[in-house]
Amino acid sequence: MDEALISRAITESFTRDFIDSFNVDVAIVGAGPSGLVCAYYLAKHDLKVAIFERHLRVGGGMPGGGMMFNRIVFQREAIPILKEFGITYKKYKGELYVVDALESISTLCSKTLKKGVRIFNLIDVEDVVIRDKRICGVVLNWSSVKWAKLHVDPLSVKAKAVVDATGHDSEISRIIERKNGIKIGTSTGGVLGEGSMWAEVGEKKLIENTKEIYPGLVVCGMTANAVFGSPRMGAIFGGMFLSGRKAAEVVRKIVKQNSKS
Repeated sequence: MDEALISRAITESFTRDFIDSFNVDVAIVGAGPSGLVCAYYLAKHDLKVAIFERHLRVGGGMPGGGMMFNRIVFQREAIPILKEFGITYKKYKGELYVVDALESISTLCSKTLKKGVRIFNLIDVEDVVIRDKRICGVVLNWSSVKWAKLHVDPLSVKAKAVVDATGHDSEISRIIERKNGIKIGTSTGGVLGEGSMWAEVGEKKLIENTKEIYPGLVVCGMTANAVFGSPRMGAIFGGMFLSGRKAAEVVRKIVKQNSKS
């Protein structure tokens, strides 16, 4: 085997997909459960989607389950999504179901990729592109550049809509607030920060908070609760899946509207 040919196969394949993703319908920041679910449902409706994940692995906090017990809980309302993905679940008590965290995230990732979504890991989104008071793209750099604190100029991706699925830190929402003085759709016009754990309220608020907070920018998953100051939920993930699916519905309307204009 020719080592140089192996290197060329990797580089050519990656570069081809990367270049093709400089112009997408939707750019999703964060490959946690809500981001993956959102991407899956968007791709299911033939939208061109790319996910940019800062870390080496996908899944956010899901692989760790609850305190490193790799099991997570879902409520009854999310079971149709588990069935669609083919994720195994077992009834526990009442309306709670137990799922293997590793099976869940590996299945999500596989099914999302097979729908045609491109996932780029080890890429950090350090900024957004704004035109005419609308988010219309993201600005990328290698995660290692940020970790090493190197001064290297980034590249950009054009998108009709952007999804902030960065979790507790709600990074994209904070970027537009901090760098541009933009008022987002909260009571203060800024990111409120997540509240302490209250699973029941947090799960309900998560769906309510999944929405467009600034033209072209939709929040989903734990980002949504962090932006609107709602409680965190802990190791129950039904709301994350339901939020991802709702975010896809919201984004589809935005893309459709942008395609007309």
